[in-house]
Amino acid sequence: MKDWIINTDNLTRDFNTARPRTTGNPSEDGPKIIRAVDNLNLRIPQGIVFGFLGPNGSGKTTTIRLLLGLLEPTQGKAEVFGLDTRTQAGEIRKRTGALLEHTGLYERLSAEDNLEFYGRVAHMTGTDRHARIKELLVHMGLWERRHETVGPWSRGMKQKLAIARAMMHNPQLIFLDEPTAGLDPIAAAALREDLSRLASSSQVTIFLTTHNLVDAEKLCEQVAVIRSGKMLAAGKPEELRARNGNIQAEIFGTAFTPELLAQVRSRPEVAEIRPENNHLVLQLTAGADMSPIVTQLIQGGAQIEEVRKSKASLEDIFMELVEDQPKEA
Repeated sequence: MKDWIINTDNLTRDFNTARPRTTGNPSEDGPKIIRAVDNLNLRIPQGIVFGFLGPNGSGKTTTIRLLLGLLEPTQGKAEVFGLDTRTQAGEIRKRTGALLEHTGLYERLSAEDNLEFYGRVAHMTGTDRHARIKELLVHMGLWERRHETVGPWSRGMKQKLAIARAMMHNPQLIFLDEPTAGLDPIAAAALREDLSRLASSSQVTIFLTTHNLVDAEKLCEQVAVIRSGKMLAAGKPEELRARNGNIQAEIFGTAFTPELLAQVRSRPEVAEIRPENNHLVLQLTAGADMSPIVTQLIQGGAQIEEVRKSKASLEDIFMELVEDQPKEA
C-alpha cells in the first residue's frame, strides 16, 4: 500500500450558525447547519506541489485547519504522516509549516529576530538557527535588511519573510495560502522555482491554495477543485484538461459580421463562439478541423490575419467546473 502524506476519508465539517428567533416558525428560526467540508477524499503523496483550487468560501481554509488538527471533523477522518488529526495533532504540527491568512510576523521585531523566535519555538539549536536564518534571508533577498523592523516593510517583503518563517524548521509538509500574493512578477517566478525545487530535491510536500490558476498550472503536479465543500475533480493538470475534449481556437482579423458569426455558430463542431476585441474565441469539439471554418469566414468576407489553436487551459476547466455547479439557495 502506498504511503500518503495526506489521506482523508469522507472528511466532513459542519458549523452551527445561531440565528435569532424572528418568525415564530421553528423550521425557519434557531440554529442553521452549514457544511463547510463535505465528504472530502484526498490522497496526496510525498514530494509534490499539490494545488487546492476553489472560489472564496469553498472550504479550502477549513480543510487545512482540519488537516492541522485545529478543528475536529464532524465525521470522517484525516491522517497526516500517518498520524490521526484528532489524537496526534501536536506531532503533526511539529512536522509542518503553514502560511495561512496572516503572516504570523511580529512587526516590532526585526526580520532576523522573527526567524530567531520561531527557530526557538521549534527547539532548533543555536548553530542550526543561525545557519538557517542566513540561508533563508539570503535566498529571499532580505539578508541586507535583516536588522530592520518589519512593520514598515512592503506587503511583498513581508510575504517573503512569512514564507521563510513557514520554512524555518525544515518541515516535511508546508501549507501555503496564496504564497505569491503581493509579490512582483520576478519575485513570484523565483518563488515558483524555489517551491518546485524544494519539492523535487528535498521531498517536501507543498499544499498550495491559490486563485492564480496560471501559477497552479506551472507549478502543481496534482490539483483538486473544490466548491461549497465538495471536491469536483482531482488529478494532474493534464488529466483535468483531458476531461474537456473541447479545443480552443482564436482567430485574429476583421469584418466578423453578426451574420457571418451566426453561420459559423450553427456548425456542429462549434460549441461556442464569441468576439473579443479584434479576434474571435471558439470552443471546438474534440478532433474538429479548423480549415472549413477559416474557409467559411474568408468566403464570407472576413480578413484573417492569424489563427491559434490550443487545448483548454486549467483556468478554462476550473471555470467550467465551478460554473456548472448549481447555485446555493
